Amino acid sequence: MSSILIIDDEKAIRKTLGEILSYEGYKIDEAADGEEGLRLFKEKTYDVVLCDIKMPKMDGIEFLDKAGEINADVPVIMISGHGTIETAVEAVKKGAFDYISKPPDLNRLLITIRNALDKTSLVTETKVLKRKVSKVQEMIGESEPIRKIKDTIEKVAPTEARVLITGENGVGKELVARWIHEKSNRATGPLVEVNCAAIPTELIESELFGHEKGSFTSAIKQRIGKFEQANGGTLFLDEIGDMSLSAQAKVLRALQEGKITRVGADKDISVDVRVIAATNKDLLKEVEDKNFRLDLYHRLSVILIHVPSLNERRPDIPLLVDRFLADICVDYGISKKSIDEGAIKGLQEYNWSGNIRELRNVVERLIILSGKTITEEDVKSYVSPR
Repeated sequence: MSSILIIDDEKAIRKTLGEILSYEGYKIDEAADGEEGLRLFKEKTYDVVLCDIKMPKMDGIEFLDKAGEINADVPVIMISGHGTIETAVEAVKKGAFDYISKPPDLNRLLITIRNALDKTSLVTETKVLKRKVSKVQEMIGESEPIRKIKDTIEKVAPTEARVLITGENGVGKELVARWIHEKSNRATGPLVEVNCAAIPTELIESELFGHEKGSFTSAIKQRIGKFEQANGGTLFLDEIGDMSLSAQAKVLRALQEGKITRVGADKDISVDVRVIAATNKDLLKEVEDKNFRLDLYHRLSVILIHVPSLNERRPDIPLLVDRFLADICVDYGISKKSIDEGAIKGLQEYNWSGNIRELRNVVERLIILSGKTITEEDVKSYVSPR
């Protein structure tokens, strides 16, 4: 149900518009002047605002200015019985969606409101789509560990050096890999990602190198592997510590010779691929336990980048929370919620076992369950609910 705020000092006008719009299925709030309207606008999320121009305390033009500073995406329709062409032009120049004279024509008012709601939906959809099609998310943080990673990426990305990214689950290793690709000379080529832990051992070789039709029971047609798909670009092998030893041997050959062989074939295929690998395991310990090849480790770890846990970069939490608040509120089609200092402090003191992934989930939970402002009490109630 769309929500509309009516701001008018004439009680009869508010009552009439409120009854009509409620009958049309809208949720209505009323304010008797600009100051009360601005207070409600700050506290709640509205899809459209109907605002009179001539009012005590704060007139409609002043409300329009201040509302635009809070959330410029909410359409404001100005209504006035004392209007002139100059007033209408001024209102539209300051960002009003439309201007309607009193007494308003009912059909025109309803059409204008529907158009305003369509605009709100389009603005939200555009923001979501822009985020989805953007090449790579920004790397948020100004702490010393993150500054060091950014500096390393700037130096390493333009080279062809292979990179091994280490760190706990949820710290953002894949984001580091995407930034390396984005800033490399291969940025116009493909970035192909493979989660080695998500592929069954018996299928990993087919996934990476492809297979020929009939090479095994379910091979009903030829398959192009990830190495070939990434030709001219970057191949990101996530959780490489979970790769089988037989697949490791073939990956080693591909790195050494720049050639692969599809499963069931005897013909070599040349590939031009930069490999970036990531793991949450201690690969040297895996080498000791004979689960990982030492020669492959050395091939992969020309450059080592360790991504710290969220607990090791607590100063970055306010920046991360602010970004998550903005992104998630856009996805939900609501105004960005604010968060008080006590809530931020509570989040900084929390033990983040799930790292950034857990923080984002918590922020989404707080957005859903909290009011207009997320408070310290909200954090105590919802971050780790018992």
